[in-house]
Amino acid sequence: MQIDIRPAENSDSAALLHILQVVFAEYPGCVLDIEEVPELLQPATAFAEMGGALWVAQHQGQVVGCVGLVPDGIPGRMELKKLYTLPAVRGRGLGRRLIEQAEFAARQQQADSLHLWTDTRFTTAHRVYERLGYVRLPEIRELHDRSNSVEYHYEKRLR
Repeated sequence: MQIDIRPAENSDSAALLHILQVVFAEYPGCVLDIEEVPELLQPATAFAEMGGALWVAQHQGQVVGCVGLVPDGIPGRMELKKLYTLPAVRGRGLGRRLIEQAEFAARQQQADSLHLWTDTRFTTAHRVYERLGYVRLPEIRELHDRSNSVEYHYEKRLR
């Protein structure tokens, strides 16, 4: 299966929101509230304004996954954001490829580490992160959002 990764465009907004809606529907109590992800309404612009980037995975003209990268304010550390793939393309290494894209870009920006927050319900994603060298840190956070999300914190040293 040929899947290409390219920088996101603002015109990818509807496809990205669709991906999140499909993924969130897989987990009981997890709902997509557009007000909680305003950056996906103009994704290229929003991530650029945050000093980062968003990439999409595309198969036969359809956006099937995404990953973002932004600075987090701590020198030498960046944050991986918005790693999502449609169920139909899972199990083919796409999550790994998207993470590697973010890691490559972080290294180009001289980042020493990459961290992320992931919902405690996303157990498959946790396994992917751990296989790629991410370590779960002790802190968790509650988002107080419509999905009642609680997130684990992961980090990987890049150098």
